Amino acid sequence: MLYIEQKRTERSKRRFVLMLLESTSILTTANGAGSFDQILAALASSTRETDITGWYKDGSIIGTIFTEIGSADGKAVATALLAKVSEALANTLGIEGINQIRLSFHVFPDEWGDRGNGHSTKCSPFPNSAPSRKPRTMSVVAKRVLDIVGSLIALAIFAPVFLGVALAVKLTSKGPILFRQQRVGQYGKPFTFLKFRSMQSKNDQAVHREYIKNFIAGATEPASETGPRPTIFKIKDDPRLTPIGAFLRRTSLDELPQFVNVLKGEMSLVGPRPPITYEVDCYDVWHRRRLLVVKPGITGLWQVTGRSRVTFDEMVRLDLKYAKSWSIWLDIKILLQTPKAVLGGQGAY
Repeated sequence: MLYIEQKRTERSKRRFVLMLLESTSILTTANGAGSFDQILAALASSTRETDITGWYKDGSIIGTIFTEIGSADGKAVATALLAKVSEALANTLGIEGINQIRLSFHVFPDEWGDRGNGHSTKCSPFPNSAPSRKPRTMSVVAKRVLDIVGSLIALAIFAPVFLGVALAVKLTSKGPILFRQQRVGQYGKPFTFLKFRSMQSKNDQAVHREYIKNFIAGATEPASETGPRPTIFKIKDDPRLTPIGAFLRRTSLDELPQFVNVLKGEMSLVGPRPPITYEVDCYDVWHRRRLLVVKPGITGLWQVTGRSRVTFDEMVRLDLKYAKSWSIWLDIKILLQTPKAVLGGQGAY
């Protein structure tokens, strides 16, 4: 029910509050049966019929979802709910009983998807994916094995290419060979993303930042009289590119150092494209889910089916589709389709 309410909020923009009630002495012992009934009675008297109460953690934590709190300040609503529920519990349990209870309030989506100071949304009280009765431990292990083996093979095969590209970058422009940038990984954890440098070492990110903001909002360029609005994720004919930069981007050779990110466990061979930190600041609530379920990847459904020819919302939907149905066989299929997408060069700028 909590996951369903999250999905509803992502679409309606109407927030909700999750209250967690924890009491080891009352909820987990037979002696607390009477107090347990009193707690349920107190919650029933202090919640609305549309609110949802049930086990958050079976046998030890009760959860109540206060639905649709509207545009009111989340902290103010949580404070008001704390006062109301605490009064109801005190009237039924007394001071001694309420001292054995721990209450916490969490506002969705205000406390979901935060990236600050490397905070991991894995610790969030809100589930990152739909509950599944089928554990995917073996699939996750197999995916990691595929990442390690695949990245090692790629690094060995492309070693001469690495050397050639590194020399070309160094000889055609001033600056470092590798471009390092903070990207946002799974659960919002930041990591250092590696690419061969395709732009001048000194450039203003404000141009790209503004472009990304407009692109996510669906306002990159107006529709022309002869066709629809262009849907390009990267700036076409970017003036910041080096003499060899356009070639590196068109052939995706600038992406090769990301196999090091895969080897380190920061990325996967297959997954959503890792976003830049200022890109995530522009995300809508439902966009954030692409950061939670799977690791970012070098290639993915977006790269082999849409690349820079689709809108941002369409790209996110492809990422969510992959996250919902991924398997080792799907990863292998996408990996086999990637060379054709790269050689075709459609949507690469």
